Amino acid sequence: MFASVLRTQLRRPLVGAAGRMPAVAPVTRNVIRARGYATEAGGSSNTLLWVLGAAAAAGGGYWYYAAGSTDVMKKEAESAVKSASQAVKAATKFTPTKDDYQKVYNDIAELLDDNDYDDGSYGPVLVRLAWHSSGTYDKNDNTGGSNYATMRFPSEAGHGANAGLEVARTKIEEIKQKYPWMSYGDLWTLGGVCAVQEMQGPKIPWRPGRIDGFAKDATPDGRLPDASKAADHLRNIFYRMGFDDQAIVALSGAHALGRCHRNRSGFDGPWTFSPTTFTNDYFTLLMNERWTWRKWDGPKQLQDKTKTLMMLPSDFALVQDREFKKWVKVYAGDNDKFFSDFSKYFSELLELGVPRAQFVASEPWIMKTIDEQSS
Repeated sequence: MFASVLRTQLRRPLVGAAGRMPAVAPVTRNVIRARGYATEAGGSSNTLLWVLGAAAAAGGGYWYYAAGSTDVMKKEAESAVKSASQAVKAATKFTPTKDDYQKVYNDIAELLDDNDYDDGSYGPVLVRLAWHSSGTYDKNDNTGGSNYATMRFPSEAGHGANAGLEVARTKIEEIKQKYPWMSYGDLWTLGGVCAVQEMQGPKIPWRPGRIDGFAKDATPDGRLPDASKAADHLRNIFYRMGFDDQAIVALSGAHALGRCHRNRSGFDGPWTFSPTTFTNDYFTLLMNERWTWRKWDGPKQLQDKTKTLMMLPSDFALVQDREFKKWVKVYAGDNDKFFSDFSKYFSELLELGVPRAQFVASEPWIMKTIDEQSS
């Protein structure tokens, strides 16, 4: 399905109102290679008793989650109970290998293309799920991040910044049903890695080891970036996670993908003319287009001269702030530099809040794309 000749749907550009498409220069990059080691968990009668207790606790977690939830949330909660089998399999010495996770990656890649969704791909919304499930980390008290997959619970799923992500959680649930031993935190972050790579983006180092938590682990609202705000807000959000100005700009480059929806965030439209292809177009458009405030009945956002593309106030802040603009200019002029930096920072983002001792590999892995496996 994802052989090169059949992947044009995922890579097709969005043609602007003026029939204009940006010319994207061919990208050459070095594939990042990392060696990982799987470690086998030991088992004992005490361990088995512990995991059986964890399974029972998961049942209690499902009752808490399902009460008063939507049908979609109830389905997610029911699957969360099944994830207790992850611990049971560990107790019986089942240790997934890198090859097992590659199979998961491949199955995620197979579900990305869908002509009936947005611009023909679930890729962008899976990147957003991985980003938002990780970007809640607070280095000051070591809470949040991707470790507990707390967006499974209504208190966090209902945050304004997470509007619409039930689409991604429901779609990737198809994979969870096939691989119940995999934690949601690992699944969601691997989904983001797969989406970036299959949409012609950089290789993202990734490794498993996240565990699923409980409703008490959910984070308070307000930890994710607010699209309506400016530079000071961005620094408050990203500095809390441990990132600097360069990382803020590099990670904002994920807006090369996807679009905003009025029935989710209130904003409307794509950032680039090719919303299912990962490039540095977001930065070149920010630097080179003439952006004006859109006159409409929605929240404040900017539009380009074709009235096809949009930028959020938080995007525009990147070219209004001197330190941010410095990096926007760098990435607009050097796609390879952007790819390298995004790979580094996105990999770090996906590991926020996860104790190093939990990872099953000493170094992150590089998962092969579908094209690499078929060549």
